[in-house]
Amino acid sequence: MNISIKEIAEFIGGKLTGSGNISISNLAKIEEAETGDLTFLYLPAYEKYFADTKASAIIVKDGFNKSRDDITYIEVANPNSAFFQVVEKYFKPDFNLSGIDPTASVDNSAVIGSNVGLGKNVVVSAGCKIGNNVKIYHNTVLLENVEIGDDTLLFQNVSIREKCKIGKRVIIHPGTVIGSDGFGYTTDSKGVYHKISQIGNVIIEDDVEIGANVTVDRASIGSTVIKKGVKIDNLVQVAHNVVVGENTVLIAQSGISGSTKLGRNCILAGQVGLVGHIELADGVVITAQSGVTKSINKAGQYRGSPAQDLKSALKQEAFIRNIPQYADSIKELQKQIAELKEKINNLERNNL
Repeated sequence: MNISIKEIAEFIGGKLTGSGNISISNLAKIEEAETGDLTFLYLPAYEKYFADTKASAIIVKDGFNKSRDDITYIEVANPNSAFFQVVEKYFKPDFNLSGIDPTASVDNSAVIGSNVGLGKNVVVSAGCKIGNNVKIYHNTVLLENVEIGDDTLLFQNVSIREKCKIGKRVIIHPGTVIGSDGFGYTTDSKGVYHKISQIGNVIIEDDVEIGANVTVDRASIGSTVIKKGVKIDNLVQVAHNVVVGENTVLIAQSGISGSTKLGRNCILAGQVGLVGHIELADGVVITAQSGVTKSINKAGQYRGSPAQDLKSALKQEAFIRNIPQYADSIKELQKQIAELKEKINNLERNNL
């Protein structure tokens, strides 16, 4: 693909300085760019690469010091946003899977919409309903009565168990399992564990994206629900009967225990853990490696294990960092107290 830099500048509404006739064939990071590439610069930490970049053109912030005359500049208010607008318009991957591969197994009772692509060894079981423009890549398995909404994309090796419902425009990346059994057991009088059948399902609403190797467990009864607009990173665990509110973000290696409910527009940063049967209000942000042990009823940032509001957590961490200094001060005070006691004792003895 070759696109004129003038066309790109017009598309993102940028000010062009330099040749508008050059063609762009690729997008690249500033430190890796070659001739014919378009790059961008938006963080000061990357300015060190500007002098040596081989890019033919660069998107920069308004007022940038254009010290090189061998490169074409596009000035915009937000280079990061503008660059990814270019990605979406001109370089977005096109997944060309079409038709039903001869190796796919589709039950006669399944309902398949128009323009559906099924890859090699895909299994579509009895009672499944697949909407229009759905693409399901190789080795993905849908058990009985699964529903898939229009324009959804399932990559290879995804497993979706019986009765689960996937909305429209959902993207699920390789290796993810939807609807595996929740972790439900009971013990008898001898302490022996017995499995509790998990008879619910998972509902994933529209415009959700789920990363690779994510597990979303089916409900024991009722539904585990991932509401519309949720974005889930790789290696996240969502337990049975969890509800994740609209436009919430779950980042890598986070885990949510059973029956916990998250509000809208929450963020769980990497390696966050939530105990079961609690609730997070709308707009709660939990920073990385925190553990949440009780419900949080107010929007804001929380940190630590157990998690507390960010200001309190930072104060506590400051005290912890100063423990060696406090220990030295305590030793000095103990020494002074001992000396004072000795003086007092001496005075008392002298007055007898």
